[in-house]
Amino acid sequence: MTEPVKPLIGSAVERMEDARFLAGAGTFADDLHRDGMLHAVILRSSIAHARIVAIDASAALGVKGVHAVITAADIGADIPLIPLRLAPLPAFEPFRQPVIAMDKVRYVGEPIAVIVAESRALAEDALEVIDVQFAAVSAVTGYASGTEALFAGSDDNIAARYDAGFGDVEAAFAAADYVRTERFSVQRHTALPMETRGLLAEWDQVSRRLVVTGATKVTFYNRRTLAGMLGMRVEDIDLIEIDVGGGFGVRGEFYPEDFLIAFVARKLGCPVKWIEDRREHLMAINHSRDVACELSIACDKNGMFLGLRGKVFSDMGAYIRTNGGVVPAKAAQFLPGPYRIPHVGVAVEAFLTNKTPVGTYRGPGRFEANFFRERLIDMIAADLGMDPADIRRKNLITEEELPYPIDGLVPYEGPTAYDTGDYLAAFQRALDEIGWQEKKSLQGRLIDGVRHGIGLGCFVESGGAGPKENALLTLHGDGALTVAVGSSVLGQGLETVLGQIAADTLSIPFARIRVLHGSTTLLHEGFGTYHSRAVVMGGSAVLDAGKKLREKVIELAAERLGRPNSELIIRDGEVIAANGATVSLASLARDGDISADGTFSNTVRTYSYGTHAAHVTVDPRTGAVQILDYVAVEDVGHAINPAIVHGQAIGAIVQGLGGVFLDHLIYDDDGQLLNASLADYLVPTASDYPALRAITLELRPSPSNPLGAKGAGEGGIVAVAAATANAVAAALAPLNVEIHHLPLTPPRLWRLVKNARDRAAAA
Repeated sequence: MTEPVKPLIGSAVERMEDARFLAGAGTFADDLHRDGMLHAVILRSSIAHARIVAIDASAALGVKGVHAVITAADIGADIPLIPLRLAPLPAFEPFRQPVIAMDKVRYVGEPIAVIVAESRALAEDALEVIDVQFAAVSAVTGYASGTEALFAGSDDNIAARYDAGFGDVEAAFAAADYVRTERFSVQRHTALPMETRGLLAEWDQVSRRLVVTGATKVTFYNRRTLAGMLGMRVEDIDLIEIDVGGGFGVRGEFYPEDFLIAFVARKLGCPVKWIEDRREHLMAINHSRDVACELSIACDKNGMFLGLRGKVFSDMGAYIRTNGGVVPAKAAQFLPGPYRIPHVGVAVEAFLTNKTPVGTYRGPGRFEANFFRERLIDMIAADLGMDPADIRRKNLITEEELPYPIDGLVPYEGPTAYDTGDYLAAFQRALDEIGWQEKKSLQGRLIDGVRHGIGLGCFVESGGAGPKENALLTLHGDGALTVAVGSSVLGQGLETVLGQIAADTLSIPFARIRVLHGSTTLLHEGFGTYHSRAVVMGGSAVLDAGKKLREKVIELAAERLGRPNSELIIRDGEVIAANGATVSLASLARDGDISADGTFSNTVRTYSYGTHAAHVTVDPRTGAVQILDYVAVEDVGHAINPAIVHGQAIGAIVQGLGGVFLDHLIYDDDGQLLNASLADYLVPTASDYPALRAITLELRPSPSNPLGAKGAGEGGIVAVAAATANAVAAALAPLNVEIHHLPLTPPRLWRLVKNARDRAAAA
C-alpha cells in the first residue's frame, strides 16, 4: 500500500519542462547538428493545377556544394501514397497524396523536387535555377468551379458522399410548428505553432538502420508507414521525438517530407536536415476548417427541438491526407450538440479543390458545428420571442438522460454515447459568470458610439480516443524514476502531468522523476497524442505501470526487511514497515534497475461539456469588435493539474478568437494562396484579448478510465465562434444584421451594416 505525503494529482504543480525552456536548454529540430550533415530544401509547385512537361535540374546540379536533386524519376515508377490514418472511408482511397508530384501538380506548394546541398542557402540558390515546364490546367477553387476533374477516372470532384443520423427526420419536420433553415460557413485557416516542422534523417550504412529525429504526434504509426514506403523492416527505423514548439493537430501527421528527407538520407548515405520556413508552413502544412452547412431545426410552438437536418460541405483541398476525413465527419457528428434532438439527419459531401489538403486543427469539425447550430438557435429564439438562454435550458440534455446515445452519425465509428455530466449546471455557471440577467438589457444598445451584445454557445466535446497506450516505469539506483510513454509531447505540459501521476502512485518526490515520450526507442508500441487522449490514455497507462512497479518494490522490500507485504507502506521515497524499519527505494534498485510496464486499453470516448459566454461591443461605423468579457466553463471530469488545464483553455480561446476575427487562408480564382506570410496572415497577439476567463469544473468524472479524466485540450476552442458570433449578432440586431459567415473582419461587418441600411432605405 502507499501513503503519499501530499497528493500531487489535482494540484497546480509548476511545469517541470519549463525550467529547461526558460534556461534556453530545450532541444528543437533546428538545434540539431551532425558532422557531414547536408541541408535539404523542397522545390514546390508555383501553379495550382498543371501537368508537368519536363524538369531540367542540370543548372542546379552545377552549383558548387549541391550534392543531389531528387525528383519522382529518382524515386522510381511506384511513388508511395500517403495512407489514411483516421476516417478511412473507402471512397477516399483514390485521392491519396503521392509523396512527390509525378506527372501532375494539384496545389501551390506540392513537392516537385528535393535539393540537397552543403548549406541551406546553397540549396535555395540551386532551387531557383531548376527549370520546370508546366502545361497549366484551369484551377478548381470551389464546390462547382472548374471544368476538369482533378483525378483521372472521376466524373466530378466529389471525393465522398454519405448520409448519417438517427430517428425519423421527415416525420419530425412534418409535425413541426416551426422550421428555420439557414446557410453558414467557416473559412479556411490553419494552426500556427511557434516552431515549424523540421527533421534530421541519418542512415547508418553498416547497420542498415535509419534514425529520423524531429518526429512527433504519432511516431509509431509514422514509423510503420515509412518502413513500408522504403521497403525496410520496422525495427530498422527509429523516430525520435525531441522538444516540440506546438502542434495543435497539424504537426506530426505523415507528410511528403517525412518520406523525402529519409529517402534522400539513405540514398546519399549521410545526415540530411530539413527545416520548414514560415511561407512553406502556410502553403504546405494541413489546412483546416473550410466547411459550409445548410442547417434546419424543427420546433414545436414552445421552442422544443423536434428534429435537425443538415447538409455539410467540406473543401478537402487537392488530396485526402492522413486525417482529413475527420473534419467533415465531426462537423456532422456534433451538429446536434448537447441538446435533446430525437431525430437527426445529415448529408455530407467532401469535395476536392486545387488548394493545400486539409487535416485536423484543434477541435476539428466541432468548432464549425457549434457555430452553425448555436447561430441558428439564436435566430430561432428571436423568431419565437424567447430568451436565448431559455430556449437552450429547455433543450439541454438532463443528467437523468445520460448516457445519451448518438449512434449513426459517423460511418466509420461504432455505437457511442455522451457519458456523464450536468449540462444545466455548467450552463447556469456561465450565465452567472457573464451576468446574463443583469446584462440582457444591454443587448443591441448604442452606448458611446458602440453597440453591446452578449452571446452564448453550448457544446459537448469528445476526447480520449483509443485503442490503447503503453508506458514503462524504471526505478534507478540513485532513487530517480524514469517514465517512458507512447504519448507525444507537443508543448501541452504532459511531462508534468504524467510526473504527477507517477509521483502519487509510487510516493516518489516529484523532482526525482524524468518523463520520456513519443520516441520509438522507448517502448515496443505507442499510439501518440491526438483527440485529447494523452492524459486519458497515456496517464492511465502510467498509472497501471506505477501500480505494478509499486507491487515489485513492496515485494523486494518485504524480503529485505523480513516483514509481510501487508505491513509495508511507501512514503516519500522509502518503504516503511509497521515496526519502524525502513529501506530506501534507491537501495532496492542499487543492484539493478527495477521496471514495470503498463497498458491502458479503451474504445469508449470521454465527453467533456460546457458553455461559453461573450460580451462584446461593435462599432457600426468601422466594424471593429472589442471583447469586454469572455468566460468559458467546462467540466473536464478530474483535472490532474488545474493550472495546466486553465492554460490550455485560455490558449484555446485565443486561438478560437483568431479563427473568428483574423485567421484566413485566402485563395484567388487561379488557386494561388495570397497570404502565405505573417505580413498578411493575421493571428492574435498576447495583448489582443486581455479579458478572458476559463472556469474548470470537476462535477462528473469520466467512468471510462481510472483517473476520471476527460479530454481538456479542445473544449476551450470549440464554442468560441458560436458564443462570439452570437454576441456580435446581438449587438447588431437592431440594425437587422445577421451573422452567417466567418471571419468577422471589420470590413465584412461594415459591409453587413451598410447593406442592411441600404435595404432599409430602399424599403
